[in-house]
Amino acid sequence: QVQLVESGGGLAQSGGSLTLSCAVPEVIWTWHTIGWFRQAPGNEREGVSCISFKDEVTHIADSVKGRFTISRDNTKTTVYLHMNSLKPEDTAVYYCAAEAWKDCPIDVTAEYWGMGTLVIVSS
Repeated sequence: QVQLVESGGGLAQSGGSLTLSCAVPEVIWTWHTIGWFRQAPGNEREGVSCISFKDEVTHIADSVKGRFTISRDNTKTTVYLHMNSLKPEDTAVYYCAAEAWKDCPIDVTAEYWGMGTLVIVSS
């Protein structure tokens, strides 16, 4: 199966920064939009950010706007989520997902997913 692989999670302090990586198989890189999602205990999975397969159009959720950014490296076929000014409420398992031929945002029905990477932000 096509599988995405997240990395970069860990423990951070409030106000700190982390960068998450989503390794995307080359076979789907060109035509798949990549989205970042997160799920905290007791909460539903929610979209965080997205970068389109075309035009490099991005989407950022209001809850993280101004603090998180998303970028794409075409050479490494990797999408990054740059998280700054972290808050305890950012604590969650972060997932990346891929959906073909779609502009941002994408939703939880995306076709391909990674296993997630845990981010814990201490107060």
